[in-house]
Amino acid sequence: MNITVFGGSQPKEGDTAYLEAQMLGRLLAEHGHAVLTGGYIGTMEAVSRGAAEAGGHVIGVTCSDIEEWRKVGANRWVKEERRKKTLFERLQGLIEGCDAAIALPGGPGTLTEISLMWNLMIIESLHRRPLILVGDGWQSVFDQVFAKLGTYTSPAQQELLRFAPDIETAVEML
Repeated sequence: MNITVFGGSQPKEGDTAYLEAQMLGRLLAEHGHAVLTGGYIGTMEAVSRGAAEAGGHVIGVTCSDIEEWRKVGANRWVKEERRKKTLFERLQGLIEGCDAAIALPGGPGTLTEISLMWNLMIIESLHRRPLILVGDGWQSVFDQVFAKLGTYTSPAQQELLRFAPDIETAVEML
Protein backbone atom coordinates (compact mmCIF):
# COMPACT_ATOMS: atom_id res chain seq x y z
CA MET A 1 0.00 0.00 0.00
CA ASN A 2 0.94 3.67 -0.29
CA ILE A 3 0.98 5.09 3.24
CA THR A 4 1.00 8.84 3.77
CA VAL A 5 2.65 10.00 6.98
CA PHE A 6 1.74 13.42 8.35
CA GLY A 7 3.83 15.09 11.05
CA GLY A 8 5.69 18.17 12.12
CA SER A 9 8.76 19.73 10.52
CA GLN A 10 10.42 20.59 13.87
CA PRO A 11 12.09 17.28 14.89
CA LYS A 12 15.84 17.18 14.29
CA GLU A 13 18.15 14.21 13.86
CA GLY A 14 18.68 12.59 17.27
CA ASP A 15 15.42 13.89 18.79
CA THR A 16 13.06 11.25 20.16
CA ALA A 17 10.35 12.36 17.70
CA TYR A 18 12.80 12.06 14.79
CA LEU A 19 13.89 8.57 15.87
CA GLU A 20 10.27 7.45 16.24
CA ALA A 21 9.41 8.75 12.76
CA GLN A 22 12.51 7.08 11.33
CA MET A 23 11.42 3.78 12.92
CA LEU A 24 7.93 4.20 11.46
CA GLY A 25 9.40 4.61 7.99
CA ARG A 26 11.51 1.51 8.50
CA LEU A 27 8.55 -0.56 9.76
CA LEU A 28 6.37 0.52 6.84
CA ALA A 29 9.08 -0.40 4.32
CA GLU A 30 9.70 -3.74 6.03
CA HIS A 31 5.98 -4.48 5.63
CA GLY A 32 6.28 -3.76 1.89
CA HIS A 33 4.58 -0.36 1.89
CA ALA A 34 5.67 2.75 0.00
CA VAL A 35 5.66 5.97 2.04
CA LEU A 36 4.43 9.40 1.01
CA THR A 37 5.48 12.45 2.99
CA GLY A 38 5.62 16.17 2.42
CA GLY A 39 9.22 15.49 1.38
CA TYR A 40 11.07 18.08 3.42
CA ILE A 41 12.55 18.21 6.95
CA GLY A 42 11.64 16.97 10.42
CA THR A 43 9.18 14.09 10.53
CA MET A 44 9.07 13.98 6.74
CA GLU A 45 12.84 13.52 6.51
CA ALA A 46 12.92 10.94 9.30
CA VAL A 47 10.16 8.78 7.79
CA SER A 48 11.79 9.04 4.37
CA ARG A 49 15.16 8.09 5.80
CA GLY A 50 13.84 5.08 7.72
CA ALA A 51 11.96 3.76 4.69
CA ALA A 52 14.87 4.35 2.28
CA GLU A 53 17.40 2.72 4.59
CA ALA A 54 15.10 -0.34 4.78
CA GLY A 55 14.91 -0.50 0.97
CA GLY A 56 11.43 1.00 0.66
CA HIS A 57 10.05 3.36 -1.94
CA VAL A 58 9.87 6.99 -0.77
CA ILE A 59 7.59 9.54 -2.42
CA GLY A 60 7.91 13.21 -1.51
CA VAL A 61 5.02 15.51 -2.39
CA THR A 62 6.59 18.96 -2.55
CA CYS A 63 5.38 22.38 -3.66
CA SER A 64 6.52 25.82 -4.70
CA ASP A 65 4.48 27.54 -1.96
CA ILE A 66 6.52 25.84 0.78
CA GLU A 67 9.85 26.37 -0.97
CA GLU A 68 9.19 30.09 -1.45
CA TRP A 69 8.29 30.41 2.23
CA ARG A 70 11.12 28.26 3.58
CA LYS A 71 14.22 27.87 1.43
CA VAL A 72 14.33 24.07 1.43
CA GLY A 73 14.20 21.30 -1.15
CA ALA A 74 13.22 17.66 -1.04
CA ASN A 75 15.23 15.63 1.46
CA ARG A 76 17.91 13.30 0.12
CA TRP A 77 15.96 10.10 0.84
CA VAL A 78 13.09 10.96 -1.52
CA LYS A 79 13.25 8.58 -4.49
CA GLU A 80 10.23 9.98 -6.35
CA GLU A 81 9.34 13.65 -6.11
CA ARG A 82 5.81 14.71 -7.02
CA ARG A 83 6.07 18.48 -7.51
CA LYS A 84 3.01 20.65 -7.01
CA LYS A 85 2.62 24.38 -7.35
CA THR A 86 0.39 25.17 -4.37
CA LEU A 87 -0.03 23.93 -0.84
CA PHE A 88 -3.61 22.92 -1.69
CA GLU A 89 -2.37 20.74 -4.57
CA ARG A 90 0.26 19.23 -2.27
CA LEU A 91 -2.39 18.35 0.33
CA GLN A 92 -4.51 16.80 -2.38
CA GLY A 93 -1.55 14.71 -3.58
CA LEU A 94 -0.78 13.45 -0.08
CA ILE A 95 -4.40 12.61 0.68
CA GLU A 96 -5.58 11.19 -2.63
CA GLY A 97 -2.31 9.35 -3.29
CA CYS A 98 -2.58 7.04 -0.28
CA ASP A 99 -4.34 3.86 0.73
CA ALA A 100 -4.04 4.86 4.40
CA ALA A 101 -2.56 7.69 6.46
CA ILE A 102 -0.76 7.86 9.77
CA ALA A 103 -0.43 11.14 11.68
CA LEU A 104 2.46 11.62 14.07
CA PRO A 105 2.60 14.60 16.45
CA GLY A 106 2.67 17.97 14.73
CA GLY A 107 1.30 21.47 14.64
CA PRO A 108 -1.20 23.44 12.56
CA GLY A 109 -0.10 21.86 9.27
CA THR A 110 -0.57 18.34 10.60
CA LEU A 111 -3.93 19.26 12.12
CA THR A 112 -4.97 20.68 8.73
CA GLU A 113 -3.97 17.45 6.98
CA ILE A 114 -5.91 15.31 9.46
CA SER A 115 -8.98 17.55 9.34
CA LEU A 116 -9.06 17.80 5.55
CA MET A 117 -8.70 14.05 5.02
CA TRP A 118 -11.29 13.33 7.72
CA ASN A 119 -13.77 15.79 6.21
CA LEU A 120 -13.29 14.44 2.69
CA MET A 121 -14.14 10.97 4.00
CA ILE A 122 -17.16 12.31 5.91
CA ILE A 123 -18.65 13.85 2.75
CA GLU A 124 -17.64 10.74 0.76
CA SER A 125 -15.53 12.74 -1.67
CA LEU A 126 -12.68 10.42 -0.68
CA HIS A 127 -13.11 6.67 -0.32
CA ARG A 128 -12.84 5.69 3.31
CA ARG A 129 -9.44 4.45 4.34
CA PRO A 130 -7.53 4.16 7.60
CA LEU A 131 -6.63 7.49 9.19
CA ILE A 132 -4.58 6.59 12.25
CA LEU A 133 -3.47 9.23 14.75
CA VAL A 134 -0.48 8.29 16.91
CA GLY A 135 0.04 9.35 20.50
CA ASP A 136 -1.90 10.69 23.41
CA GLY A 137 -1.66 14.25 22.07
CA TRP A 138 -4.06 13.63 19.17
CA GLN A 139 -6.26 11.46 21.39
CA SER A 140 -6.51 14.34 23.88
CA VAL A 141 -7.23 16.94 21.17
CA PHE A 142 -10.04 14.93 19.63
CA ASP A 143 -11.44 13.84 23.01
CA GLN A 144 -11.91 17.56 23.67
CA VAL A 145 -13.47 18.15 20.25
CA PHE A 146 -15.89 15.27 20.76
CA ALA A 147 -16.69 16.30 24.37
CA LYS A 148 -17.19 20.01 23.69
CA LEU A 149 -18.41 19.93 20.07
CA GLY A 150 -19.68 16.36 19.78
CA THR A 151 -23.11 17.37 18.56
CA TYR A 152 -21.42 18.54 15.35
CA THR A 153 -19.91 15.13 14.62
CA SER A 154 -21.91 11.94 14.65
CA PRO A 155 -20.51 8.75 16.18
CA ALA A 156 -20.10 7.37 12.62
CA GLN A 157 -17.98 10.41 11.71
CA GLN A 158 -15.94 10.11 14.91
CA GLU A 159 -15.22 6.45 14.14
CA LEU A 160 -13.38 7.47 10.95
CA LEU A 161 -10.50 8.56 13.18
CA ARG A 162 -8.52 5.71 14.68
CA PHE A 163 -6.09 6.20 17.53
CA ALA A 164 -2.88 4.30 18.25
CA PRO A 165 -0.74 4.74 21.35
CA ASP A 166 2.50 4.12 19.42
CA ILE A 167 3.92 3.51 15.95
CA GLU A 168 4.03 -0.27 16.31
CA THR A 169 0.29 -0.36 17.02
CA ALA A 170 -0.37 2.03 14.13
CA VAL A 171 1.43 -0.28 11.70
CA GLU A 172 -0.48 -3.28 13.05
CA MET A 173 -3.77 -1.38 12.52
CA LEU A 174 -3.07 -1.10 8.79
